Amino acid sequence: MLVKDFTYYLPQDLIARHPTEKRDDSRLMLLDRSSGSIAEDTFCNLQAYLRPGDLLVMNDTRVIPARLFGRKPTGGRVEIFLLRRLTCIEERWECLLRSSKKFREGQEILLESGMTAVILSRCESENWLVEFTGEEPFQVWLEREGHIPLPPYLQRDDCHADRERYQTVVAREPGAVAAPTAGLHFTRELLDRLASNGIETAFLTLHTGLGTFLPVRALHVEEHQIHTERFVIPPDTAGAVNRTKASGGRVIAVGTTSARTLEYSAQQAGHVVAGSGEADIYIYPGYSFRVVDALITNFHLPESTLLMLVSALAGRESVLDAYHEAVSRGFRFYSYGDAMFIS
Repeated sequence: MLVKDFTYYLPQDLIARHPTEKRDDSRLMLLDRSSGSIAEDTFCNLQAYLRPGDLLVMNDTRVIPARLFGRKPTGGRVEIFLLRRLTCIEERWECLLRSSKKFREGQEILLESGMTAVILSRCESENWLVEFTGEEPFQVWLEREGHIPLPPYLQRDDCHADRERYQTVVAREPGAVAAPTAGLHFTRELLDRLASNGIETAFLTLHTGLGTFLPVRALHVEEHQIHTERFVIPPDTAGAVNRTKASGGRVIAVGTTSARTLEYSAQQAGHVVAGSGEADIYIYPGYSFRVVDALITNFHLPESTLLMLVSALAGRESVLDAYHEAVSRGFRFYSYGDAMFIS
């Protein structure tokens, strides 16, 4: 299977560089995967397409302000991108570093407000192990001085509004460097309406990593090496998913992150199991879903692993037809764009 088979044309003006004024004012494309039919509504009307007994599974990860800027003692500008915390005692992080010149072990980087970063060593992934020290706790400093890591295709720096809008309303577990964007469309009011109509919500955590931004460079889909992401599935969520499956209800993954976590958990036992670990599941056409019955998702980049996952659920031709229709109707694409419900 060729990676180029998952491409489509997208005019640049359809990339949503800013969110809608209200979260659930975004448009909603409805794709019936059995018939391939396409309809359109507004996300605030999602309730009309769900039914009592359905279970929404949402990712409660919280995006950290992972983008930092500093200078070498010589004055050279450095960008630090936090990937994941590696120790609980010292503030040691795996980081991506960018500068006009090479880095070396033991090198210091001077950050704002008295924080210093020291480059310790290379990681196995060719990123860098960096330790942060300062006059105040790093987490306190980070919340104030760090920048929200907006995806590069937005082609803009973060602003104050992104601190709230690039988080879902259920975000509570810090650790992601990219938002689970399907969840950005939900408001508290919408979740309350769904609950009052017998639609349950359960939560898991998947900390989205750098791999979200990495392009697929292989020629064939099967040759791509998928990245790993840390996840947690609480016992209550595993129980809710398995009860829903047993009772004939639909398990609706809110976003590809929730879908990957559920399917990874069910790979061995055939059902969702509570626990935590590193998920490395790679879903593309030919995959048979064990848990997910329907999916709420955004519109994804051409030739991306996320587009391949969506195609595995609904069929490549149906998905690409829907994307072409979305372009013709002027839907907004990517992280701050509109949504699709595949049922």
